[in-house]
Amino acid sequence: MAIQERTVAERQRGVCCQVEIPITPSVARETSDLLKTVSDPTRLSMLTTLYTAQQPVCICDFTAAYDLGQPTISHHMGKLRKAGLVSARKKGIWVYYTLAQPLPAAMKVLLEAIVASVPPV
Repeated sequence: MAIQERTVAERQRGVCCQVEIPITPSVARETSDLLKTVSDPTRLSMLTTLYTAQQPVCICDFTAAYDLGQPTISHHMGKLRKAGLVSARKKGIWVYYTLAQPLPAAMKVLLEAIVASVPPV
């Protein structure tokens, strides 16, 4: 086994082993941004609602369900749209939401796990 020369930084920090980092900085940043978006309880709840919904959900239904004003609900949905997690379709005066297709794989796994862990109502 050949002895590998350590870099100056490794010698200065006292690094003794090489650690494999399984994620690139850009993927870590993108995933972190996605998790920040869904870390809000209302947004996470909205996503799980859309995940389990059989049909698109009207903005008015979210407004009634969460007892929040329409501007607040629209703000949350705007954040989810910007993150690429939901799609919107306007029908008359209402906007209907569905999960974006394709949904990022990590988000699909997360939503599956959350929904599976919740006891039936």
